[in-house]
Amino acid sequence: MIILRNVWKIYKLGNNKVYALKNINLKIDEGEFIIIMGPSGSGKSTLLNIIGCLDKPTKGEVYIDKIKINNLDDDGLTKIRRDKIGFVFQQFNLIPVLTALENVELPMVFKYRNVDDKVKRKRALKCLKMAELDEKLANHYPSQLSGGQQQRVAIARALVNNPKIILADEPTGALDSKTGKKIMELLKKLNKEGKTIVVVTHDQELAKFGDRVVYIKDGEIKDVY
Repeated sequence: MIILRNVWKIYKLGNNKVYALKNINLKIDEGEFIIIMGPSGSGKSTLLNIIGCLDKPTKGEVYIDKIKINNLDDDGLTKIRRDKIGFVFQQFNLIPVLTALENVELPMVFKYRNVDDKVKRKRALKCLKMAELDEKLANHYPSQLSGGQQQRVAIARALVNNPKIILADEPTGALDSKTGKKIMELLKKLNKEGKTIVVVTHDQELAKFGDRVVYIKDGEIKDVY
């Protein structure tokens, strides 16, 4: 499903080079739940950005669902993000002037231009139900929802184009521990239903949700357990 071979990410700052990732080798099988952990500045978000086709490696090969991303142009990367990957972020990234339902519908605008609006709305409502959000809240705006409810909307939005992979960058970072646990339990449920899940976190309490933990420090994978 996801393969990284000898992946490096190097940034140039003037005459200096910053090695964000160093010789990363990682294989994530379809249906796995992977936790990527490490201290701040370790490279874990850079790794997630490359897996999510938001960035490309300086050296090495990356395959997403058997597609090599290295030589893809921006349109090619956009298509993979649109069709194969759903994103969940720490700060939810919901559009404040859109309702919960409209936020979930938004990704379909770019993929299903010729699909009837009623069909898209039905799909969005189904995803809100999958994310365990009360249907009564579908027409609420983000400011009217709790943090946990907003993250459920964000998860529903990540699901709406039916991607094989869900990438979550610190999905519990803006939530209290009780709500964060519920969000992780929801991601685990989606994993059991067939989604490949990759979560970046610094919270060691979340390690128990993963099939494997990838520990990264100074841009290198130090341990996998």
